[in-house]
Amino acid sequence: MNTANKSITENVYDLVTGDEDARVCKDIPSDACNDQPRNFFAYLAANFLGKIADELASAKLVLPWLLAIVGAPAAFTGFLVPIREAGVLVPQLIVAATIRRLAIRKGVWLLGAALSGVVLAAMAVAVALFSGAKAGWAIVLLLVVFSLARGLCSVSAKDVLGKTVSKGRRGILMGYSAALAGIATLALGLYIQWFVDDTAEIGLMVTLLVVGALLWGIAMIFFAAIREQPGATEGGGNALTAALQSLGRLKTDPALRQFVIARALLLSVALAPPFYALLAQQQTQGALAGLGLMIIASGLASSLSAPFWGKLGDKSSRLVMVSAAFAAGVLSIMLFVFVEFHGQWLAYPLMHALLFLALTVFHSGVRLGRKVYLVDLATAETRATYVAISNTVIGVAMLLGGAIGVLADVLAVHYVILCLGVSAVIAALYTLRLPEVSH
Repeated sequence: MNTANKSITENVYDLVTGDEDARVCKDIPSDACNDQPRNFFAYLAANFLGKIADELASAKLVLPWLLAIVGAPAAFTGFLVPIREAGVLVPQLIVAATIRRLAIRKGVWLLGAALSGVVLAAMAVAVALFSGAKAGWAIVLLLVVFSLARGLCSVSAKDVLGKTVSKGRRGILMGYSAALAGIATLALGLYIQWFVDDTAEIGLMVTLLVVGALLWGIAMIFFAAIREQPGATEGGGNALTAALQSLGRLKTDPALRQFVIARALLLSVALAPPFYALLAQQQTQGALAGLGLMIIASGLASSLSAPFWGKLGDKSSRLVMVSAAFAAGVLSIMLFVFVEFHGQWLAYPLMHALLFLALTVFHSGVRLGRKVYLVDLATAETRATYVAISNTVIGVAMLLGGAIGVLADVLAVHYVILCLGVSAVIAALYTLRLPEVSH
């Protein structure tokens, strides 16, 4: 096609993707070819805005800090990550088959985005009106709804992407989205670090949640602009039903059983970040500079560690899980020792940022390692069953694991971190017994 006859959108699409013809497509409906440049940028913008909104209400960092500010009991902190993660799994397990019966699926994403925005706005109101246990209950209950809403977005987004953006362009799209969101996250951390006064704690939290709600609203505008062609509506069973029917496989398949046990033990790494954030808030007397530095650390950790873990994961995903979990465990045990014997070191926000960066790097390694291991362990015939069984068991285990937060109220936050650290070391030792599947 002559460049002069192309729209600005098509020319920018050519520049970004390297396509000589914006209408070249491989595995999407032929009717969607002409709309691919428009759909590419609409999806990119919506995904980018959603990622930023998620960071503004992060269950690992922002919400624990928020709960500490409003004086909620530490027990609530333990349930933030389990609810956030398990809540996303539920729609994928229960309603995925129903969603696949819809010829046009972007409406499911729009519903999830709308609910996400409403919930963040409601959280902002709760923070402004409540304190103590009332605020804790409000945030946790709203997080349940938020997680279910994000699950609707997750289960529908992949279908819409597969129908509107051609193979060979999806990785570019997600890469740009992640990179732009990372830059925005770093900018947010720098802004909090340098320009927000420590006396504006509640105001900052309300602002973050309101901005997150607005971003979801803007994301809806972009996603609604996607021109999605009707797709197939047949096939696909209920993943939860299939998983429950297949749970007996845990008895007969020792390799799967060992992996599920290892993944359950590795939850100790996933549960730790909120308590690192809570400890930082306590040790630095709530200095918002600490929150800003930890947001920066979180943004840097994933981008810095992903290439390293990915390369190592291709050689041995088992050793990635082992080394990352062991390092996370040792880090948590060291942090406990710091609090007990060298508490003055933890009065500086930068110290907590470095600790959080290291923990996030190790958590990224555990996540990547167990994903690659499961893919390598399963065959094409068993992969869907393995994923469904694993997600079902881990969803329940994660919710039960959230109860560890009660220990923070009975003893102290650093005792929870110690327990999670010891559990992570045990997880590493157990995971070392798994069979090697990368070769």
